[in-house]
Amino acid sequence: MNALHRSIAKAHFAVVLLLAGALLLSCATVPAVPSGVRSELAPSGKLRAAINFGNPVLAQKEPATGEPRGVSVDLARELGRRLDVPVELVTFDAAGKVFDALRANAWDVAFLAIDPARASEVAFTAPYVVIEGTYLVPADSPLRTIGDVGREGVRVAVGNKSAYDLYLTRTLKRAQIVRAPTSPAAIEFFLRDKLEAAAGVKQPLLEFAKTNPNVRVMDGHFMVIE
Repeated sequence: MNALHRSIAKAHFAVVLLLAGALLLSCATVPAVPSGVRSELAPSGKLRAAINFGNPVLAQKEPATGEPRGVSVDLARELGRRLDVPVELVTFDAAGKVFDALRANAWDVAFLAIDPARASEVAFTAPYVVIEGTYLVPADSPLRTIGDVGREGVRVAVGNKSAYDLYLTRTLKRAQIVRAPTSPAAIEFFLRDKLEAAAGVKQPLLEFAKTNPNVRVMDGHFMVIE
């Protein structure tokens, strides 16, 4: 088994255990870790968990200390506890960079949106959270519905290799996709270049719109991100 396939196998086992752990946190009895899983998931003796700060719904930095926090951090630490190994958080600023780091065997478990473009290299289980992808547009934009964004001449900023970049690349046939290095940078591109829309996770877009009266978040969503 080469390094890539070992990483795929470890990611699959890890997500299975994470899902089980999330469901069993309140149970008194914790099932024993199957034989061989610990060495497969953490061959170095520690569990390296990839944490993506590009999606603040899943992970953020503690304002005072800069330490990682959030649901993916909690799940990674719980998995380490179940395996009885220390956890090393390997941080990234974009999901695409997390996925690319798989080839360098930089992590043992990660938290990535389920997408067909990734499925050839990562084994997914059922999702542990479901979030919406939608658009940010200028407040006075003539684009009123999700479908309007697919028009000719519309430019949409996205974080490179994010779940919504992968999805929109397949589905937007007329609009132009403008890729930024990270999802937060996509909003910067949208504002700087006066683009027609920016795609992203709904919650951070809503938070941004609260502080900027010149933009609004469209109703509805163009995709559900598992």
